[in-house]
Amino acid sequence: MAQAACFQVGVSHLVTPVAANISSSNKVSPGQQAWSSDAFLSGRRVQWSAKNATRRSNAARVVAAYTPTTATKVAITAPELEEPAEPPMNTWKNKEPFIATVKSVERIVGENAPGETCHIVIDHGGQAPYWEGQSYGVIPPGENPKKPGQPNAVRLYSIASSRYGDEFDGKTASLCVRRAVYWDPETGKEDPAKKGVCSNFLCDAKPGDKVQITGPSGKVMLLPESDPGATHIMVATGTGIAPYRGYLRRMFMEDVPTFKFRGLAWLFLGVANSDALLYHDEFSKFKNDFPDNFRYDIALSREQKNASGGKMYVQDKIEEYSEELFKMLDEGAHIYFCGLRGMMPGIQETLKRVAESRGESWDAKLKQLKANKQWHVEVY
Repeated sequence: MAQAACFQVGVSHLVTPVAANISSSNKVSPGQQAWSSDAFLSGRRVQWSAKNATRRSNAARVVAAYTPTTATKVAITAPELEEPAEPPMNTWKNKEPFIATVKSVERIVGENAPGETCHIVIDHGGQAPYWEGQSYGVIPPGENPKKPGQPNAVRLYSIASSRYGDEFDGKTASLCVRRAVYWDPETGKEDPAKKGVCSNFLCDAKPGDKVQITGPSGKVMLLPESDPGATHIMVATGTGIAPYRGYLRRMFMEDVPTFKFRGLAWLFLGVANSDALLYHDEFSKFKNDFPDNFRYDIALSREQKNASGGKMYVQDKIEEYSEELFKMLDEGAHIYFCGLRGMMPGIQETLKRVAESRGESWDAKLKQLKANKQWHVEVY
């Protein structure tokens, strides 16, 4: 199972229209406005200044304004990525990983977010192609403490970009990684000896650093594209947002000749507070530009209350729209869940309660959803 990216942003960056002559890899028609690759390496346009950037670790939080642009899409420049009938699988193995290069590492949560999450762009030079919803394995440097003399074990991370990457040329992949740290309950201090090896390696990486990757792998979260008018309901907690960012960029940002999305994408994202929102400006732009095709709801457990006065979790937000959601499922909608394994019991209980209130058996309904391949789950 992938961690930080379905394995596994309180930030706001300036999103502005850019001229049509952006670069050969981002072709648009003359006179149009477009997304620029440098503006969206992590879903925001980054404008640096000593006054608005605060540094923590080796990444920064940038505060600016969000300005919606026109809905012109970016032309893809690697159409050959659309040709295979099947997704690439395990091109690179654990014993023979691909040596990729880190292009950038950016902290994408605010100072009041619980923990640190980074957006990491990796250059694979087109040698490790993938499809939306797949995962890479990452082998951190060093020796496996449980197997002396052996390399560290591979960690899986869902890919947080479309197959064209954040630069739209098919040569990069992005990961959304939360730094794993351990706080000793007795001392109340962080214990570096128990930190997550791979997440800390990635979040501490610098441009130019090498990273061993395996894969891609996974079919459960692949985006079904046979019906461009389908409904896709996406539920995420934290870095489980990763595969959905890839879906949504493909649906709404990229001009893909073989996939013209005209259905409905509905995203539910649960995080602790507004500073912990991930890619919020990017999703807000999609909502602004494609109001008939994209809906976006957030659950902030430390800032919002549910109908009973308790903390607002993503399952509470789902329950608010349960009648509408169940109707969509009855009509063939796909529903996806990605995030921490602990999210599923609460969600399942909510869905069961709603089904029973409708006079339905949730067990029977779930069995039917799985049989129809409408139910997609990847948790870690």
